[in-house]
Amino acid sequence: MATLTVFTPTYNRAYCLHHCYESLKRQTCKDFTWLIIDDGSTDNTGELVNQWIEENIIPIRYKWQKNQGMHGAHNTAYELIDTELNVCIDSDDYMTDDAVEKIISFWEKYGSSKASGIIGLDSYVDGQVVGSKFPEGVAQSTLFNLYNKYGVTGDKKLVYRTELTKKYPYPVFKGERYVGLAYKYHKLDEQYEMLLMNEVLCRVEYLPDGSSMNMINQYRKNPRGFAFYRKELMKLPFASSAFKYRQAIHYVSSSFISKNRRFMSETPCKVLTLLATPLGVLLYYYIMKKTKTS
Repeated sequence: MATLTVFTPTYNRAYCLHHCYESLKRQTCKDFTWLIIDDGSTDNTGELVNQWIEENIIPIRYKWQKNQGMHGAHNTAYELIDTELNVCIDSDDYMTDDAVEKIISFWEKYGSSKASGIIGLDSYVDGQVVGSKFPEGVAQSTLFNLYNKYGVTGDKKLVYRTELTKKYPYPVFKGERYVGLAYKYHKLDEQYEMLLMNEVLCRVEYLPDGSSMNMINQYRKNPRGFAFYRKELMKLPFASSAFKYRQAIHYVSSSFISKNRRFMSETPCKVLTLLATPLGVLLYYYIMKKTKTS
């Protein structure tokens, strides 16, 4: 059995998925499996992947499902992964040629049951690191502290122990396609830290049809998923009151969008939510105005 599963959620991305495939063929270490979760594609993704499976250059597993959104694809991936480690590489991204080798050698040297995994760096296709590198002298951290204590910015590449990522599945709300993926990561933060590796593992490109570029529309279309996510962030035992207050603002806004009149009785932070309601209502009107033609 391989040590690492590289999993890729995809939806109608046949036109760019080959970049990921080509990068996996170039890997200097072959101790991995590529798991593709096709989240209801209607293009020729399945036909393309079957061609690659027939080429038999790298081990590929392919699973098609009805469209559930990114978090639903992650749920399916975590149900299927059977390797010690896993890493998600999005369908518009690709790995550096030595990424698998770096991950496995780093884990063999520093990994243990006390760590939930590894955090590496993303870069743009021109090699520039996305956001900032990790602070010198810090060998491990929770994902939450990385951003909120050490001030690191930008997307990072997360490699997790599979036995842990099978915990805390994302809820799927009927008619919605989004729940923040960091829900699972912050739940793991409550028990473990991650090892920091100041090495680029993934080249990223933010395409116009990606979720990162369409977040405000996601906000409007998936209010229950967003409200769930904000409630969970308000529960974090290590978060500051200021952080929880910001989450409460978004929780109020999403609750108004979903017409949830029980939002005050359902919030885990009633006083903060009450204080956040005026700004939450303003945010609600802003979102509705910005997305009224969407």
